[in-house]
Amino acid sequence: MQLNRTLADMPAASPGVEVRDDAGPAGRYSFKASLGGGESEFSLQPDALEFRRGGAVVRVPYDGIRQVRLAFRPTTIQPYRFVTEIRPAAGGKLTLVSASARSMIEQQRLDAPYRAFVVELHRRLATAGHAVRFRAGSPAWLYWPGVAAIGALSISAAILAYRALPAADWTNTLLFLGMLALFLWQMGAFLYRNRPGGYTPDRLPRRVMP
Repeated sequence: MQLNRTLADMPAASPGVEVRDDAGPAGRYSFKASLGGGESEFSLQPDALEFRRGGAVVRVPYDGIRQVRLAFRPTTIQPYRFVTEIRPAAGGKLTLVSASARSMIEQQRLDAPYRAFVVELHRRLATAGHAVRFRAGSPAWLYWPGVAAIGALSISAAILAYRALPAADWTNTLLFLGMLALFLWQMGAFLYRNRPGGYTPDRLPRRVMP
């Protein structure tokens, strides 16, 4: 997550100014991206997206948000994980994650609060009435070369397995084919969920939402 860059690039709230908290239950969300990092707290105020980490408070007006991207981003310790990337007109990218670090080997799923916050964010952006690009999945320039590379790798592995059949024992062959099938199943789900495309704020794609 690029909060460090964002905090450096965006103007913080002025010292001594009271920060309002009008978000409501669905307008608040917090998580820890890593065990050693601080907790990131996001809230939806009447005129701006606000986030806090440590003692820093940064506000991004809704009319300053230019793009929102929803994607499926699994990790080794949390295979069911989604992200929302918010790109303001100025400053760095903000990233919300649907899981929070609990230990070195565990991340807690936050499906319900994450979904509620993302839905409310889109509702407020739609109400604000300014132009925002809503994108789902991976960028096309990353997605399609990845599809080609995975396809070529899968075909090569299948050819090698076929050629090795006469000299290999059935146990090792079946084990290899089982691992290949698992890989293809996992990658197939990843590619399906991250297919590039657009959407409207009133119809969020299910494939990139928990």
